Amino acid sequence: MRYAQGGGLTDAERAARERIRLQAVERFEGGQKNREIAVALRVSERSVERWRRAWRERGGVGIQSKGSPGRPRLGPDQIARLERELERGPLAHGWADQRWTLARIKTLIGRLFHVSYTVEGTWQLLKRHGWSWQQPARRAIERDDAAVEVWKKETWPRVRAPRRPSGPGSSSRTKQGSR
Repeated sequence: MRYAQGGGLTDAERAARERIRLQAVERFEGGQKNREIAVALRVSERSVERWRRAWRERGGVGIQSKGSPGRPRLGPDQIARLERELERGPLAHGWADQRWTLARIKTLIGRLFHVSYTVEGTWQLLKRHGWSWQQPARRAIERDDAAVEVWKKETWPRVRAPRRPSGPGSSSRTKQGSR
């Protein structure tokens, strides 16, 4: 089930839903029809059908809550270790350059903790723990910022093409001589 605000049920809400399912089971055993149960418990008929099918196939276990779907898979100690490993850099983990990508971090998590995340899940995990994405500036290693500034001030004005005048005979939109 999806929720508009992007969340799910809290533990208390999950327990309340489970109590409703248990009441439905009592009514199943009493021989009530799905429509009657749905009206009495103020749920959809489809939910009652689903619960009845699960109850028939697996008994009481079939209607029990499966717990929070969003349980964190890495504990605080594992997160701390992951951060230390990320600070060591990709070269230390066998990649050819110094760029961390989500796919690489996902792979690193799998290697270190034997836990599988999606790329999106990896991003959510990093965001939750204060990491942000940054795009490295592509600059030459030999770059000399002072020399670049001198070039821009002295050489560039001499080599750039002069602007064309916008007088008569130019391709400007207004024709000055035709009035």
